[in-house]
Amino acid sequence: MTATQAPSAPAPSLGPGADTGSSGFGFGRLVHAEWTKIRSVQSTVWSLLVFVIVAVGFSTLIAAVIAHDWNTAGNQGNHVKLLTDPTAVIFGAGLGLGQLAICVLGVIVISSEYTTGAIRASLLAVPTRLRMLTAKAVTFAALDLVVSAITVFAVFFITTAILRSHVSITFSQPGVTRAVIGAILYLTVLGLFALAIGGLIRHTAGAIALVIATVIVIPPLVSLIPGTIANHVHGYLPTVAGELVAQTSQQSGDVLSPWQGFGVFCAWTAVLLVACGWLLVRRDA
Repeated sequence: MTATQAPSAPAPSLGPGADTGSSGFGFGRLVHAEWTKIRSVQSTVWSLLVFVIVAVGFSTLIAAVIAHDWNTAGNQGNHVKLLTDPTAVIFGAGLGLGQLAICVLGVIVISSEYTTGAIRASLLAVPTRLRMLTAKAVTFAALDLVVSAITVFAVFFITTAILRSHVSITFSQPGVTRAVIGAILYLTVLGLFALAIGGLIRHTAGAIALVIATVIVIPPLVSLIPGTIANHVHGYLPTVAGELVAQTSQQSGDVLSPWQGFGVFCAWTAVLLVACGWLLVRRDA
C-alpha cells in the first residue's frame, strides 16, 4: 500500500511590490506599483496643478495684453514675432514658467524616496534596480506626456482664439504643428531630465537647485560670453537645444535645427539616465 503523500503548502501570494525575477513579475506590475506611488503623493497633484495654472494662465494673460495693446507703437515687435515665429510668443513665457513645476516634480518623483527612506522598501521589493528605475521613468514620462499635451493644446487654442481678430495662427501654417508637438515632447523629456538629476543627487533641494540653474540661470550667463565658441556652447546646452523644437521656424542665431536641438536634449537626458542607473546599482540605498 502506497503511503499517502501530504499535500504541499500553497505558494505564498505576492504583494503588489514583490519581485519574482524576470519571469514571474511582469514589467506591467512594476509600472502599476510606480503609478501607485506617484499618484499617492500630494506633491504630484500640486506640482501638476501649478504647471497647468501657470502655463495656461500666464499665456492667456500675455495674449490678452498683446491683443489689447495691438495698435500701440511698442507692440510692433510682437506683431513681427507672431508672423515669423508665432509659437515662440504663444508658448514663451507661460510654458517657460510652468516648466519649473515639471522640473520640481521630476526631481521629487525619485529624490523623495531617498529623503523618506522608502527607497529601501522599493529595492527590497524589486531587487533588480534597473528595472525599478526603468518602470519609474516610463510611468512618470507617460504622466508628463498626457498632462503636457492637455496643457499645450489648451494654451494654443486659448491664445490663438484671443489673437484671432488680429492675426490668424492655425495648424496648417508651416512649422506650427511640429512646434506644438515639439513643445509636448520637450516637456516630457524635461521631466525625465529632472528625474535623472534627482536620482544622481539624491537630495531634493540640491537637485531642484541644479535643475532650475540648468534651465533658467546658466543659459543666459553663457549667452553673455562673446565669441563663436561661446555661441555654440550655448546652443548645445540641454534646454536651449531642446526648446528649438517648439519654435515655428529656425532663427538666424540658432546653432541647430529644431529636430537637431531636440536630439541633443534627448542625448543629454539619456546620458544622465544611464549615469543615474549606474550609480543606483553601485551605491547603497
